[in-house]
Amino acid sequence: MSVKSLIINPGSTSTKIGVFEDETLLFEETLRHTTEEISKYATIVDQKDFRKEIITKLLEEKDFDINSLNMVVGRGGMLKPIPGGTYEVTDALLADLKVGVQGQHASNLGGILAREIGDSIGVPSYIVDPVVVDELAPVARLSGVPELPRISVFHALNQKAVAKRYAKETGKPYEELNLIVVHMGGGVSVGAHRNGKIVDVFNALDGDGAFSPERAGGVPSGALIKMCFSGQYTEKEVYSKIVGKGGFNAYLGTNDMREVKKMAAEGNEEAALVKEAFLYQVVKDIGSMACVLKGKVDQIIVTGGIAYAEDVVDALKEASEWIAPFTVYPGEDELLALVQGGLRVLNGEEEACKY
Repeated sequence: MSVKSLIINPGSTSTKIGVFEDETLLFEETLRHTTEEISKYATIVDQKDFRKEIITKLLEEKDFDINSLNMVVGRGGMLKPIPGGTYEVTDALLADLKVGVQGQHASNLGGILAREIGDSIGVPSYIVDPVVVDELAPVARLSGVPELPRISVFHALNQKAVAKRYAKETGKPYEELNLIVVHMGGGVSVGAHRNGKIVDVFNALDGDGAFSPERAGGVPSGALIKMCFSGQYTEKEVYSKIVGKGGFNAYLGTNDMREVKKMAAEGNEEAALVKEAFLYQVVKDIGSMACVLKGKVDQIIVTGGIAYAEDVVDALKEASEWIAPFTVYPGEDELLALVQGGLRVLNGEEEACKY
């Protein structure tokens, strides 16, 4: 029997939904929210009823019977650090999403909305591989400053999805593979997948690894400290240099790799250098993770929006294909990754994790 699913992926100013039959997309819609609409609500959780109403209204407009659904899956939010997997939205998980134990973010609404809609029609609700997935080996947590442990915040949903896709396509269990997964989008994360666990990964959010279109990556800590205490910047301004206004934005005023390539092709020497430095840093990250896996790497997987740029992928291959062969899955299909996580549980391929 086929499985019909409602997938909910909330963003700060939008709610993206998809309705699937098994892995086939029946329809999807990105519901946009104006600043005026969002500003009415004091907290993220307060937006729940507003977003639920527009989701159910859309389903009615599509003449889709909500009672035909077999499950509802939402994007995971800022929970406590947890291993990867598909999680049933239990009361404990729901409570932590509402509180936002690691911060308030629109993605927290994914599980909240999934649970409420699922309960209303008597079907299970899940989240899949939120950004706080943490499977780091103990040795990977030490930074050199006890008060500042290395943390795991990265593109867990897409990293896990493409790793499992590769395993399925090659007929090998994910739990028996050693993989390096390189996600290149607004942020960059490079992870070492060893026997089904991401034992090390560069924190894609605010302070590890390669710079990216919008983020600074790892920066010289001494100089950063001096900047913080210079009196020239507020805390918010310094943080925005690391997240949002860092990387390509800081050097070239754009977060679009296509624009960077165009500028370089037209003779902009700084753009050419920034592109080369970006590739240089990503390759260094790949090499680091190869060492984490002690050189035993079955495959390097490249994914994310920048993976559509063939010249970028070719440059990464030229520098690091001696480590392992490359597989490229460009883009980031979050809706499909979420439905696949739920289907693995309903089809008995995996057990739902308990939060």
